[in-house]
Amino acid sequence: MARRPTADEGIDLAPLIDHSLLSPVATAEQVAQWCAEGDRYGFASVCIAPCHVPQAVDLLHNSRVKVCTVIGFPTGATTSATKLFEAQEAADRGADELDVVINLSWLKAGQTDAVHREIATICEETGLLVKAILETAVLSPAEIALAADICMDAGATFLKTSTGWQGGATVEVVRQLGNIAQGRVGIKASGGIGTAAQAVALVQAGATRLGTSRGVELVRQQQETAASQ
Repeated sequence: MARRPTADEGIDLAPLIDHSLLSPVATAEQVAQWCAEGDRYGFASVCIAPCHVPQAVDLLHNSRVKVCTVIGFPTGATTSATKLFEAQEAADRGADELDVVINLSWLKAGQTDAVHREIATICEETGLLVKAILETAVLSPAEIALAADICMDAGATFLKTSTGWQGGATVEVVRQLGNIAQGRVGIKASGGIGTAAQAVALVQAGATRLGTSRGVELVRQQQETAASQ
């Protein structure tokens, strides 16, 4: 798990980035481009839809870049059996990491045991690194804290802020999740990260991964800034 940097340290964004391509109209050519960029820039992972996992696994098999995919994306409202099948299929096809959208309806209805059981089963049955997507933009601070505690107890390795479909990461939410986690799990900030400065602010707030489709742009911004100093 990445160590949280202090404000005066240089922050290399590239190894923290999950280079994400989650458009429903993403093509095989784009997947190939994302994988090539992931390898070139040394991103943490390339995050693609489940149907693209075999291609990404093939393209990245000699790379240190992980293959990440999403489960129950983007609503989290599919059944537990469906999510488990999707997760197991992704694991069987070679995925390294799973970003799983929690069932927000259950959370808001107080069905905490069901939320816990769903995440725990996926963690246990696949054995993969699981990032639980909390979709913080639609939760109150109390609900965020509850969801975080449930997912950590269920075995998630990361707490992820957002799918990007309902809103994005904020410094305030990342800081809250970091205070809750206390280093026990990673924090993935995702959604709406448009500039290198914003990405750095999220890392300084406690993010140890960054989910973005703009990974190349962010790294180039950071390189240009460094070159001008």
